[in-house]
Amino acid sequence: MHVKKLDSGLYFITDRALSRNGIDEDVKAAIRGGVRVVQYREKSLSKARMIAEAKELAAICGRAGVVFIVNDNVDVAIASGADGVHLGPGDTPVAEARKLLGPGKIIGATASSVADAKKLERAGANYIGLSPIFATPTKRDAGHPIGLAAIKEARKSLRIPFVAIGGINRANLESVLKAGAKNVCMISAILKAENVEREVMEIRRIMHEHPAGKGKE
Repeated sequence: MHVKKLDSGLYFITDRALSRNGIDEDVKAAIRGGVRVVQYREKSLSKARMIAEAKELAAICGRAGVVFIVNDNVDVAIASGADGVHLGPGDTPVAEARKLLGPGKIIGATASSVADAKKLERAGANYIGLSPIFATPTKRDAGHPIGLAAIKEARKSLRIPFVAIGGINRANLESVLKAGAKNVCMISAILKAENVEREVMEIRRIMHEHPAGKGKE
């Protein structure tokens, strides 16, 4: 299980609506920029097309030694050979997903509070997506922002890695890192950039040079 890579800094999530060059090219660019975890998030395609696309992305990630996660769909994760699945509040429960995926796969889960995150940790999640930190335009059902205080509490309370997500960009990244987040996800801030690879590299540089991340790969 690639648990160590879940604590690798910048977590990348695909978004077809924001993509300029196609999801496969976005993933390749993000990997060249240094991303070690990729999540495939897709809401608009048929299940058959999702599986086909997920297989292609799984192959790209596999060749690069990058963790590949499928959002929401346990069946797509299994069919594509993904490293794991990320589950939202309305998706398959963590315990049930574990039965379907087996012990060797990664299960991430979204939590909108640290109390929920602790429950998911006890249920067997390998990492938490703590969301939304700030208001976000990329997920309409994300709920109210939980703020930087949730990051500070999660850092003290959780034993598993967590990824701060939701409305994070270069302007507020330092505040997120200062609050204690080791891992962040930035969707719009990366995909709206003219050059995805260069943007990923710059974000990783900022994270690496921040006092909380110095020396961390």
